[in-house]
Amino acid sequence: MGGCGSVPTVAGEGGVEPLPEDTEEQLSSGDGTLEFSGRKMTRLPASICTLSDELYKLYLSGTMVSEIPDDLYQLHNLRTLALDANRLPELPEPVCSLPHLCRLYIGANRLQGLPPSFARLQTLRTLWIERNFLHYFPRVLLDMPCLRCLQMGDNRLKSLPGEIATCMTGLRGLWLYGNRLERVPKVLLRLHGLEILDLDKNKIAVFPDMSGMKGLRLLSYDHNPVKAPPKVGETVTLVGEGAQEFMEEREEQRKQIEEEEMEEREREQQEKEAQKAAEEEEAEAEGEGDQEEEQFEEEVEEQGKPHTDHYSGDHEEDYYRDEENYYMEDEEGYYPIEGENYYVKGIY
Repeated sequence: MGGCGSVPTVAGEGGVEPLPEDTEEQLSSGDGTLEFSGRKMTRLPASICTLSDELYKLYLSGTMVSEIPDDLYQLHNLRTLALDANRLPELPEPVCSLPHLCRLYIGANRLQGLPPSFARLQTLRTLWIERNFLHYFPRVLLDMPCLRCLQMGDNRLKSLPGEIATCMTGLRGLWLYGNRLERVPKVLLRLHGLEILDLDKNKIAVFPDMSGMKGLRLLSYDHNPVKAPPKVGETVTLVGEGAQEFMEEREEQRKQIEEEEMEEREREQQEKEAQKAAEEEEAEAEGEGDQEEEQFEEEVEEQGKPHTDHYSGDHEEDYYRDEENYYMEDEEGYYPIEGENYYVKGIY
């Protein structure tokens, strides 16, 4: 085999089978992707395993490949592998040995199940296994709690195992369109983390109340013999017969509720402002009353003080000055000082 990053060449009979000529050119882009889809090759050359440091994505869709090198596990950086549309009767065992595989596409083959070793793919997050011959849900998937997206459309499933709700807690998207479901499996109602559920093209005539699926964001139920849209949460987008009218009506109701709530908030705000203004006015009135009372008390206190500006502190009697003469107030009238001629002065 050639070294890492080099394209192996044929060294004669028994030599290493080379990869396609454009392999090195594709890898030179630096994104770690090899796109061989549509090229006819019955087996994947073992020399692919020499690209362990460079290869991140490998697309072999529609190549008719049926043989995979046993040393595929050496591709420790491989994250995406596409083997769809290759008429595989079973999944090649080496695929289950990839240590860091995240996305696996094996749809449009002839698979009837998955091997027990599939559970070793604990880093797998996305599995597309649509358009195969699955009559039963592969129970090996119950050992993969971190699987997030499971595409199982166009198979022959009639039910789902009840353990999914507790064993596949990481599931966020589940595509079950084109199967043979006659009713919605009850276990789906317990998948509270599920965000996307596709039940198109089944035989479901009655849908249960699905409003308890708090994580659900999209439900597709088209091409089922159902009479009315399923009951779901207010934020769920529906796809199916009558869904558009249902969502428009729901949107109108939502807007009406929002308008009513806004009006109620405005009324409450106005009431608060009016109450605040009344309290401020009352406080202002109390302040003015206190000020008037203080002023009144000051005036009373001022009136109670002796007026020393008009009274002498040396005499208890009241004296009045009239030019140079002094008179004492008495009941009998005025008594002039002795010797004074009051007629001359014009007093009398």
